[in-house]
Amino acid sequence: MAASLQTEGLVKRYGALLVTDHVSLDIRAGELHAVIGPNGAGKTTLINQLSGELPADEGRIVFGGQDVGALPIHHRARAGLLRSYQITSIFEEFTVTENAVLAAMAAKRHAWRFWTAMLDDLAAREAAKEAVAAAGLDKQADVLAGELAYGQRRQLELAMALAAQPKFLLLDEPMAGMSVQESAGVIELLRRLKGRYTILLVEHDMDAVFALADRISVLVYGSVMFTGTRDEIREHPEVRSVYLGEETI
Repeated sequence: MAASLQTEGLVKRYGALLVTDHVSLDIRAGELHAVIGPNGAGKTTLINQLSGELPADEGRIVFGGQDVGALPIHHRARAGLLRSYQITSIFEEFTVTENAVLAAMAAKRHAWRFWTAMLDDLAAREAAKEAVAAAGLDKQADVLAGELAYGQRRQLELAMALAAQPKFLLLDEPMAGMSVQESAGVIELLRRLKGRYTILLVEHDMDAVFALADRISVLVYGSVMFTGTRDEIREHPEVRSVYLGEETI
């Protein structure tokens, strides 16, 4: 089941540089919440703090009602809070299914039974099969990961995260470097996943953001300028001038 996430006054400093400036967000269970902002706004640092890759200097992170701010990255992952590439890198010499099975096994507390063949883990195989299908890669299930096109590799990263049976997905620019056709495929994929998982999406493709997001937060100089619906974001005068620009509306 999807889970909510709240941050309260989240701060990250590097010396005198304040990268995330008392960020407070309320991301509701089951929603797709987008974070937008200019380069250097602190978006990736925020995701790194949420996933556990960077410790917060101040503030709280509450996930599913539990304060997870002190938990290491693997404990957050096991609680269901995952970044799309967080489980592992893609193993190019393994098939799509085998990569997803490995991700499913890695998410379990007592996963590694080295005396058992990987594909003999029935629960992991079932989770992998569902994840590969959800990611739109069922026709490539037996293809080696190293033979996938760029867009398909990004889909595999998402399938591996889904195989770990998350409650909340952190997606940092999943459409970066994709063609228009590949981006359209990922937009449709995320549309199908909405509601099944809570999703925080950082993305520069504004067409994708406005097509997908239930609500959008605008991050500028590490601070949340405004949070609202797609229409509220489009009509907000400061957002128009600082980030979207008149020609984008």
